[in-house]
Amino acid sequence: MRPNPSALLLDMDGVLFHGERALPGARALIEGLAATPHVFVTNNPIRTPEEIARGFAAIGLPAPEPGLILTSALATARWLDHVKPGFRYFAVGAGGLEVALREVGTPDAKAADVVVVGEGPGLDYETLTTGINLILTRGARLVGTNPDATVDAYRDGQHLVLPGGGSLVAPFTIATGVTPTIVGKPEPLLYEMALERLDCPANRCLMIGDRPDTDILGAERLGMWTALVRTGRFPPGCPPPKGLRGPDLDCDGLPELMGVLAARFPGLLAAAA
Repeated sequence: MRPNPSALLLDMDGVLFHGERALPGARALIEGLAATPHVFVTNNPIRTPEEIARGFAAIGLPAPEPGLILTSALATARWLDHVKPGFRYFAVGAGGLEVALREVGTPDAKAADVVVVGEGPGLDYETLTTGINLILTRGARLVGTNPDATVDAYRDGQHLVLPGGGSLVAPFTIATGVTPTIVGKPEPLLYEMALERLDCPANRCLMIGDRPDTDILGAERLGMWTALVRTGRFPPGCPPPKGLRGPDLDCDGLPELMGVLAARFPGLLAAAA
């Protein structure tokens, strides 16, 4: 029997907010985390933790300390710094990825050790050509920040589906035949870094997410507790993808989840105690 969870990992977009709109229960959940060890984790490498924290405040949510936010860009940079200190890189993606990599590595479009592909603008014919040649002629390693084929976005109240990291790294894979190392969920690296921050074993941590194929699957593989909220791509009544065991907790939204946590794990959240 697993021990009850004493710490939490939380996905953000689709769980706490949709774009610039906070979801019901998000404020109460964040306020309830005050005395509970927690880390906010996201596969989205586009924004820095500081930018994400400002985004919380802009939509009326309590802003977490940036040190409590772990993005796939940060996890990628720290993993590369561990496996190859002083690495040189060629990055394809938005600003948050470049900021994270520059803190521990050196940009080098001619002799990079690694080609790192994230999400957001940046992929075009020239960057694809540069990356392919670094991999084929220089032996550069191919790394993707996250495997999501698509991601959800919300603009002017409209829901959009955008290409995710998996779609953007795919052209490099096809052109070179090289399989990328993936850092983000459901792969273990991002979870392991978050658990290290918490100084918590996997079986004492609860992952709250909205995607069974990334958030829940990856946490499940590590033996974590899992809670699916039906506020993202998988609304109430939508079956999870085939082959997944399913979460420990399955709730339509955060208010229901907080009630379940109060009954099943009293005291885990102050607001649900």
